[in-house]
Amino acid sequence: MGNTPLIRAAGAGTLLQILMVVLGYFVPSLQQAGLFPIGGTAIGAITGILASLWNKGAPMASQLGGGAVAGGLAGILGALVSVGLGDVPASTVVVAGGSTVAAGALGGLIGRFLGPKAA
Repeated sequence: MGNTPLIRAAGAGTLLQILMVVLGYFVPSLQQAGLFPIGGTAIGAITGILASLWNKGAPMASQLGGGAVAGGLAGILGALVSVGLGDVPASTVVVAGGSTVAAGALGGLIGRFLGPKAA
């Protein structure tokens, strides 16, 4: 598969999602404050921005699609870790997947207009 912008962004987003989940596991007040949905969706958007920035010069559809895939993959993997730790029910994976796919696509759009222009 190689080191594509999509793989790099999904890896970075997954790392951020897992960091958030583990932090919430050891500091339950963060999770109880209802920050997981907001934080997870924000990480999905950041992941989409990274996917788009690392894929400058690609067509808009590729940047939005790449952001959606990278954000969704990271969100689903983060939610699966949270389910595995017993913090959330399994149904959360579907909700997290949907919200991070949408946020990743939006991030892909935002990333298209950030950073230096492609040569």
